Amino acid sequence: MSATKNTPGGAVLPSPERLVRDLSEMIAIASVNPFDAPASPGHREQEFADHYQKSLDDLGLETGRREVADGRPNIWGRLKGRGSGPTLMLAGHMDTVGVEGYDNPFDPVEADGRVYGRGACDMKAALACYLEVVRCLHGSGPELEGDLLIVGLCDEEHVMIGSSEFGRNGPTADFGIVGEPSELKLCPAHKGQLGVFFRTRGKAVHSSVPEKGVNAIEHMGEVIHAFATYNADLQQTADPHPLCGTGRFSMNVIRGGDIVSAVADFCEMEVDRRYLPGETVDQIVADYRARLDALSKKIPDFTFEISAPTLDVKPLDTPRDSVLVAAVKEAADQALGRPVEMAAFPGGTDAPNLKIPCVILGPGSLEQAHSLNEFVEIEQMVDATAIYLGAVQRLCNRT
Repeated sequence: MSATKNTPGGAVLPSPERLVRDLSEMIAIASVNPFDAPASPGHREQEFADHYQKSLDDLGLETGRREVADGRPNIWGRLKGRGSGPTLMLAGHMDTVGVEGYDNPFDPVEADGRVYGRGACDMKAALACYLEVVRCLHGSGPELEGDLLIVGLCDEEHVMIGSSEFGRNGPTADFGIVGEPSELKLCPAHKGQLGVFFRTRGKAVHSSVPEKGVNAIEHMGEVIHAFATYNADLQQTADPHPLCGTGRFSMNVIRGGDIVSAVADFCEMEVDRRYLPGETVDQIVADYRARLDALSKKIPDFTFEISAPTLDVKPLDTPRDSVLVAAVKEAADQALGRPVEMAAFPGGTDAPNLKIPCVILGPGSLEQAHSLNEFVEIEQMVDATAIYLGAVQRLCNRT
């Protein structure tokens, strides 16, 4: 692992030890997403936001903060340029997934070229890299023509109220990089994610005379059978996306009935659809409804409902020939000493909600992100910082 990385404009990345120090401090601050529970210390972003905003203040940035929900702020810091160039946003989420079964998740450990702990790669490593970018810019000489905006968002791990609010109310930028763990692949696209419930209704009777009732669970069994080939059908599409490929479908949560002595009059199943850029929620729901309507015509007393979306993460599709993609690719090629791999990011992100052209690129792997042994490679943090620096120099100095 080299101690420095050369970057455009004469900037030099400092020793990796500073990245490790910053990341370790962040891991030690619990910021678990409360999901549907009330926010409380350790299960909210407030304490982490306080720390990160102070770090931005200490670096001389103009900072701001807005509460999205109780104890759940968005924060930002602006490094002012000369005023003649574009603004680049480096954005990341401050929350993590839960820690049940994880031994000492908030005690950071450095070992074997890695930093371990909850949030290490998803995505506090990138937030640490953003701080290092500012330090390097302070030491690199002339100020930027445009502004650099660093943003910490709440609630990415649940329904993304943070990025949705930020996209509505700003501050905004001309370009964005979201440092989700991509293993330093450049990802200008990802699928959307739609969650809905299918619900069947029946007639409850005593289970000693089930023939007098209508069993909603049996009807849901018919739904399961009707959708058994849907995922395979999606993969046979004649027009896959060049990076995202084809859509996906899975049936993931099911519940129904109340007691064993009564025929179930209710059953629901939550389904997940990963959809492509260019597809719409209305199109997907219409496809669902057509399959369920077909069941209504052949099964006596079959009734169904499709819920409003429980989750709707929009797809990302930044043109591969855009100024943003070209600049980040040049920066990554130089920092890595090889052509960067371009791919679709596997999961959904905050990026589409920010309502600006964005790409995903960050240290770490999704394989570790939600595991009980989360870690990030220190060398990837060094490389990510060099890439971000190169992108800042190229994009903020455009005139």
